[in-house]
Amino acid sequence: MEKKVFQLKVTLCRTKPPIWRRLEVPADTTLGRLHDVIQVAMGWFDCHLHQFVAKGVCYGPPDPELGPELENEKKIRLDQVLRKPKDKLTYEYDFGDSWYHDIVLEKVLPASEEKRYPMATGGRGACPPEDCGGIGGFYRMLEILGDPARSRHEVMEEWFADGYDPKAFDLEAVNRAFQGRKRG
Repeated sequence: MEKKVFQLKVTLCRTKPPIWRRLEVPADTTLGRLHDVIQVAMGWFDCHLHQFVAKGVCYGPPDPELGPELENEKKIRLDQVLRKPKDKLTYEYDFGDSWYHDIVLEKVLPASEEKRYPMATGGRGACPPEDCGGIGGFYRMLEILGDPARSRHEVMEEWFADGYDPKAFDLEAVNRAFQGRKRG
C-alpha cells in the first residue's frame, strides 16, 4: 500500500493577518505526534496542556485529572479523523491562554522517498510569546511595543530584549528543527 502524506494548514485563530503554517506529515501520524509537530512549527515550547477536537470528540494526553471523556491522542492517527480535503479539526494549546488552531487537510499526497517528514512548506507570522494572555494579551503587547509613549513600553522592551518581530517566520529554521528531532 502506498504511503500517504497529508498537507495541512494550521492557522492560529483570531489573528490578523493570520499566523499559519503549511505542513506535510505522514497520514498515519498519531495526534500525539502531531501535537509535537505543531509545537515546533508554531514556535511554542510545550509548557501547557492541549487537546484536539474533531467531530465533537476530544483527544489529548492520557490524564486521569482531565477525565475519561478525553480519548488518548497516542492511539488515534490523523487519517482516522481527517479523511478527505477540507476536513478539519481544532487544536487548543494552553487552556489558560486558549490558543485555538484550525487544522485543515488541504491535500493528500503520495509520500516521497526524497523527503523527510514532517516538513514545513510555508507559513506566515511569528508565534505569540508563551503566557502573554491569549489573543487579547498578544494584541495589547503589540500595541505597547509599537508605542514608546505607553507606560509599560520599557518593561515590554526588556521582556523582549532579544527583539520580537510579529511578522517573522523562518521556514528553514522550522525544517532544521524537524530534522534535529528523532523520527517517530
